Amino acid sequence: MMTPQDRWLKLLSPDRLGAQEGDAHVGHSQDRSRFQQDYDRIVFTSALRRLKDKTQVFPLAQSDYVRTRLTHSLEASCVGRSLGAMVGRAIVDRHGLAPEVHPSDFGAVVAAACLAHDIGNPPFGHAGEDAMRAWFATHPHYLVGLNPSQRADLLNYEGNAQGFRILTHLQNPANPGGLQLTCAVLATFAKYPRGSHLEQPLSGKSARKFGYFDAEASLFAQVAETVGLMPRAPGAWSRHPLAFLVEAADDTCYLVVDIEDGVQQGCVSPDQAETLLLDLAGGVAATGKLKYLTDPKRRIEYLRARAIGRLVDEAARIFLENEAAILDGSFDQALFDVSPVGDSLTAVRRVAEEQIYNARQVMEVMAAGYEVISGLLEGYVAGACGPQTSRNGVWRNLLPTDFDQTADGSNYLRLLQVADMIAGMTDSFAVSAYRRLKGIELPG
Repeated sequence: MMTPQDRWLKLLSPDRLGAQEGDAHVGHSQDRSRFQQDYDRIVFTSALRRLKDKTQVFPLAQSDYVRTRLTHSLEASCVGRSLGAMVGRAIVDRHGLAPEVHPSDFGAVVAAACLAHDIGNPPFGHAGEDAMRAWFATHPHYLVGLNPSQRADLLNYEGNAQGFRILTHLQNPANPGGLQLTCAVLATFAKYPRGSHLEQPLSGKSARKFGYFDAEASLFAQVAETVGLMPRAPGAWSRHPLAFLVEAADDTCYLVVDIEDGVQQGCVSPDQAETLLLDLAGGVAATGKLKYLTDPKRRIEYLRARAIGRLVDEAARIFLENEAAILDGSFDQALFDVSPVGDSLTAVRRVAEEQIYNARQVMEVMAAGYEVISGLLEGYVAGACGPQTSRNGVWRNLLPTDFDQTADGSNYLRLLQVADMIAGMTDSFAVSAYRRLKGIELPG
């Protein structure tokens, strides 16, 4: 049985997915760890840049104040770096990991995984995912001949799996392993380390969704083996421990800042937001400077910062208290679910769902997003997989020049390629493409 020290050293493997033995030190720098290099590799991807025009909460927002998926990802990476370094300092001391591991390695791994955590989101966020699932469910003839995992990939289309595909295949497709990130970062990125189809359902937070498509199953298995993820079932593993910190950083950022953005968009009153954030920050006693601030915007920004600070401290405390259970796979829930701040976060989530996520301005654009995604799928899938007709031939000619028409002899990879193309679109580009290709406006 491995000691905690040995487990952590394996979990923090710097081995790069797809890199050949002779390439082990290519790009190596004494000034930047491989995990820091991973962060930089992700920063320079086109997929990350496109997040600047992808929905966080308010699609196609006219204000430059509210967050996009890119600003959310950057904020989450900052929180993740602090959280990881805080946990790392304690773990390194607790298990004597120095000099092989430095506390900053934990922070760098979590920061890189947080930066990429939404990189697979299609246009219009979760509404885009829902639209893709619904379209495939109502066009089952395209799924004939697919195996159960391939069918489940499309019927339960998942942005998390698309993200793993982007990192390990679509970015730098000529490279084995795509970006060739370290296995530690890729495993930490995978909040849901299982395939789309399971013979028996699994319990726990990490099994609620899936994290890779059947097309990348062998790549994910290689990552899991390299870092020593514990198998739960065929095609499913326990989470990498640091994935809990990615989840906490994501929850911290989106729940807290969605309230701030909600005020800017008129969905939440300043007084209501202040009450919610004050509770998250620990009450008046923990916010001494608040009495000196009179501008509502400045007060909310201050409380947002204090709330995030408290949540980071709390997530680190819960993680360290439950480290043994996290390492052996018996802990499988969100860190905040077993924290005293859980009730405060529940109150924030309730207001967000009732007043922000269901606001008319959000729902109207989301409804349009369903039509846009469905319309693009209808045309491009017919072009890629439909019968030889004049109309389908036009759509076939609109497919990218590198589209593989032969694929694997079935529709699976062709359908995935269409999903790749649409998922990679920004909100604005998707709307513009839909309007042109549906004849609503003619190309200029």
